[in-house]
Amino acid sequence: MAMLTVTLVATFAAAAAWQQWRATEVESAQRTRVQAGWVLVGALDWARLILRQDAMTGGADYLSEPWAVPLEEARLSTFLAAGQGPAGGAPGDSDGANAMNAFLSGRIIDLQSRLNVLDLVANGAISQPAMLAFGRLFSVLGLPQSQLNLLARNLQLALTNQTPAAAAVTPTASSGSTGTNTGTSSTISDNPAAPLLPQRVGQLGWLGLAPATLAALRPYITLLPVPTPVNLNTASAPVLYACIPGLEMADAQRLVQQRQGSYFATLAAASAALGAKAGPLNPTQHAVSSRFFEVIGRFRLDRTVVQERSAVQRDGLAVSVLWRVRGVPPVSADALPP
Repeated sequence: MAMLTVTLVATFAAAAAWQQWRATEVESAQRTRVQAGWVLVGALDWARLILRQDAMTGGADYLSEPWAVPLEEARLSTFLAAGQGPAGGAPGDSDGANAMNAFLSGRIIDLQSRLNVLDLVANGAISQPAMLAFGRLFSVLGLPQSQLNLLARNLQLALTNQTPAAAAVTPTASSGSTGTNTGTSSTISDNPAAPLLPQRVGQLGWLGLAPATLAALRPYITLLPVPTPVNLNTASAPVLYACIPGLEMADAQRLVQQRQGSYFATLAAASAALGAKAGPLNPTQHAVSSRFFEVIGRFRLDRTVVQERSAVQRDGLAVSVLWRVRGVPPVSADALPP
């Protein structure tokens, strides 16, 4: 009986200790999640302020501007003023101790440095200039042209079968809650054969793209709510080669090196740098400034890492959020439903 009593007491004590440890871990994780959420919201607002400040100066958008400089991982306490109470990390304060172990990093990416899939369809018809640009991209990446034709046909079908109410929906900012996001949405078409209109690049598989094709295209394409030109100051060499007819890959690489010393202030300056063989630049396909950006923020506290990806649209001095997704990295903008 004594041995049985000792065994029962030890079992109950171990169970109580485990429950206490589990409750402590859950509370710590919840606290870290909330703290990460607030820090990442602040980082997004900071990025929006940088983009707004850049808009005040006007002119072209290029990779030497402050918004294009990535923020390397930095201790959060370096952003806080010492001796300002809890927010400043006063000695002996738990929040201050957390700030000493918390790190923040991030960057802003120009989404108009990529080909916009929505450009493939214009006024209900497949756009031949966009098909030419995407065809050159598929060619340089060694991808089958049949996949491009299927993508364009299914995108046309998805767009033409949207209801008017769906087409009128505009992007809105998300509530900021973890694991949720909002953006453009569409309703189910009356045509059961029509595919759903994707809202993220990763959802282009709905339109028939094979996973391997999508993986190869992902660094060079985007899916924005409106047709957009390619920013020649920020586009990569494959994108420049794709969007400028007559340009060779060697010329595109030379152009990327040339703009590092001097960006293109106008399309005329870009056209002069390209020479006659590239042909005239089209303002509907080419630009030197951008409206759409992606903000990536990464928060690390001890062994916990939270990453957030957000798409923002800049119109004048107004910088609005199109969608936000948050999770444990690597987090994809396509990981959550729209």
